[in-house]
Amino acid sequence: MNFDRETAWRLVTEWIENVNLRRHALAVEAAMRAHARRVAADQDAWGIVGLLHDFDYERNPTAETHVRAGARVLREQGWPEAWIRAIEGHAEYVGVPRDTDMARCLFAVDELTGFLTAATLVRPDRSIAAVEVASVLKKMKDKAFARSVNRDDIRRGADEIGMALDVHIAFVRDAMATIAADLGLEARG
Repeated sequence: MNFDRETAWRLVTEWIENVNLRRHALAVEAAMRAHARRVAADQDAWGIVGLLHDFDYERNPTAETHVRAGARVLREQGWPEAWIRAIEGHAEYVGVPRDTDMARCLFAVDELTGFLTAATLVRPDRSIAAVEVASVLKKMKDKAFARSVNRDDIRRGADEIGMALDVHIAFVRDAMATIAADLGLEARG
């Protein structure tokens, strides 16, 4: 078996039917690739980890099963253990420490990509590239906005990778903007 992007994408599309969850995987992949470039790491490996991190969520949406079921499948298929541990570490409830840059960055971008998507979708132009950091920071204070997104994880993620929150928001926004069309977040009208 090849442990490449094509194989990872096949696994994602086999397990995920929901277009928004697929887009989330693509957003996390883009952010992970950008972080890999920032720290001079393997962009393909980091991107694949971002792509796969939630592949089991649609079938296993509970804390008792999500990540654990996916990690089991990935291990059975022989995916690299370091990648699987990074994926396990993105979910605090699994209890796997984030002891690599890859794991810390995955945690840092996961909730933030979702929040940035929500912030983009309320804009009239629905353009991720036009989302302002100040607007995102303001929306983070509004508990009713995108209420399922854990703001503490967003803040803690930026801290864990040593980036100021506003800098990290801009960094992830810019990474997502590179694939705006794939995310359905390119400027309209």
